[in-house]
Amino acid sequence: MEITPTIRAELDRYLKQEGLSIAQFGNLSGINRGIVSGIVTGNKSMSVNQLDRITEAMGLPEGYFYDLFVENYIIDFPPNMRRIEPFLYRSAELNKLDAIRRVMGAIMDNLLYSLKLFDIAEALFAQGRHAAALLLYEGIAEAEKYQHSERLAVCQYRIFTIQIGDDQSRNLRGSAIFEAFVERLDEIDQLDALKDLANVYRSLRKWDKVDEMARKMRGKAEVQYSMKHQQKNRKNREHEKGTRGPLFGYIAYADLLCASVCEAQGDYQQALQYTYAYADLDWVKETDEDTKHWVNLFKDWAEGNTYVNKLLSGDTSVLPEYVEYILVTSIANNNEKLSKLLNVMIAANRYGIDVDDVLLRFETDINSFSHLPASTDIYTQQVIPDYFAWFGYEMAHYYLHRGVYSDGFKYLMNAMVKANILNNETYFINCMGLFLHFQDYAVPETKAGFFNLIEKVWLSNVKKNGTANRCE
Repeated sequence: MEITPTIRAELDRYLKQEGLSIAQFGNLSGINRGIVSGIVTGNKSMSVNQLDRITEAMGLPEGYFYDLFVENYIIDFPPNMRRIEPFLYRSAELNKLDAIRRVMGAIMDNLLYSLKLFDIAEALFAQGRHAAALLLYEGIAEAEKYQHSERLAVCQYRIFTIQIGDDQSRNLRGSAIFEAFVERLDEIDQLDALKDLANVYRSLRKWDKVDEMARKMRGKAEVQYSMKHQQKNRKNREHEKGTRGPLFGYIAYADLLCASVCEAQGDYQQALQYTYAYADLDWVKETDEDTKHWVNLFKDWAEGNTYVNKLLSGDTSVLPEYVEYILVTSIANNNEKLSKLLNVMIAANRYGIDVDDVLLRFETDINSFSHLPASTDIYTQQVIPDYFAWFGYEMAHYYLHRGVYSDGFKYLMNAMVKANILNNETYFINCMGLFLHFQDYAVPETKAGFFNLIEKVWLSNVKKNGTANRCE
């Protein structure tokens, strides 16, 4: 039977090796000699702070003994949250995720610790230590999976938020899992959850789900807004929970989402009706500066989307006005420029419009799209990368059909790479089809790059799915 080493034995060995007395090591580590003596003799446990001091005094890397700490003082011992809590925070700080995982495995059989662990997870989440927080949320969710609790729903919300990333297939699975927990959240939290789900489904182009989430959000927001203004003495729950935007904004944003659904389905007249709805916010009762900011923002979006719906329906006469609108309203926001120029390119390809002058005016902005900053906002994190891949495809389509092959293939390859990162099979297949249609005009280097990418994607899928071609 293998004997588990101990921190006490390691410290005792070090003292003998270096010829140090307990008093000398106490001075070196800044720990009382009596405590050091108790640790060495096994008569006293230690805190993570004392462990860190001992580790530093021994000249070892931070967190060197953390796995042994779990073995020596947590596993097979009655859980002591006074010791475990600081250890979890410190492990998160040092990104010692395996140590956190082992602690969770050792103590999560007892639901009594869920509340405290949840508070720790929330604190880590607020600090931006998402990988560590995720382990706690997952442990709590697994332990409470048969509980019909709001805490479980919040854990699932956090798991959803943290795990949403570049892989759209994984995002779809995560959205489907979390959606089942939305109704268990606090009424105000439900608004943000539905908005986040709608934006993820929007990036996945699951328009039926976008429409469903938007309508649910609108109904719930209308109830909350009505209650807020009908019951003057009722404590305002939106301030308790802190929605990310003003309450009326969820109603307006639901109309914006419904407009995007109609636009995607080619129903531009109905899209315009929804657009006019979120442009007209005279019903909003608040008059503070933040409210004015959001009202003006929705009006600006409505103005732009009115141009878009007319343009995509075939009214190309509005293109010059739309371009001027982009210049005026998107001066410092490349995310907005990307989405708006995407509309220009869709219309250009759909109706055969020459937009060379527009592309020249925005050349610097277009070149910077590949360096858009990262964001924790679900819309920016999910919808914008989708737009970037789509924009690359539309640019490639435009240039290739106009015989500008070098630019066309450059944008096409970039779009394929992004589509692969997103795991978006539709975009990837569209790009493949466009390349094959124009492959006779590709130089050897471009063809080699294309087939290398195809092989890389194929090998990646073989590795991921555990399958390969076999000869029977």
